[in-house]
Amino acid sequence: MIEASYGPLKGMPEVLPEGEHLVWQGRPAWWPLAKRAFHIRAIAVYFGLLVIWRVATGLSDGFSAAGSLKNTLWLPGLSVGVVCIVALLAWFYSRTTVYSITNRRVVMHIGVALPVALNLPFVQIGAAATRVYADGTADIALTLLGDGRIAYLHLWPHARPWLLRQPQPLLRCVADGERVASLLARELKAAQPEHVTEAVPASKAAEPMPGHLAPAAA
Repeated sequence: MIEASYGPLKGMPEVLPEGEHLVWQGRPAWWPLAKRAFHIRAIAVYFGLLVIWRVATGLSDGFSAAGSLKNTLWLPGLSVGVVCIVALLAWFYSRTTVYSITNRRVVMHIGVALPVALNLPFVQIGAAATRVYADGTADIALTLLGDGRIAYLHLWPHARPWLLRQPQPLLRCVADGERVASLLARELKAAQPEHVTEAVPASKAAEPMPGHLAPAAA
């Protein structure tokens, strides 16, 4: 991981060396990122239930329906504000992220305030696994070889959820996910035939990622 600065090719920290070429480049889709990484729907539901609870409490305390609603007017505004902030964060993370796949490595240009570039040569990637969702986006998790570890907080939200002791970099909410997973699988297998990359159909999006990865919540 190095401090990021764009080179001649956006998303890459330096000029590609001779013999290396860009295969694919993209960024997370912001709305799927908001849903799956920032849990914006759960936040909206929480505040909705909180509004209902406040109104019900007011009615049980003897206030009229109008009085209960009046005493709760500040909460919907706060709720909308929080949801908008979360959506804006997801958008910023999407816009400041660039995922790149070359014929030799995966590069993750990540970070909002302190951008960094994470270089993952294919020789350091032991396996990859993909989960494809119904909206066509995909999460592609990478298992790293060796003793080197990247801190989970340095990676988030570009880390496979809940794997804190052995964090796995995650190309998250990638549009046209099956095609990108196939491209990565092709390059990995060309570099090292023992690599395995699989894709889960959208109908199985709730199942654990396959491949050489231990099942984990996603």
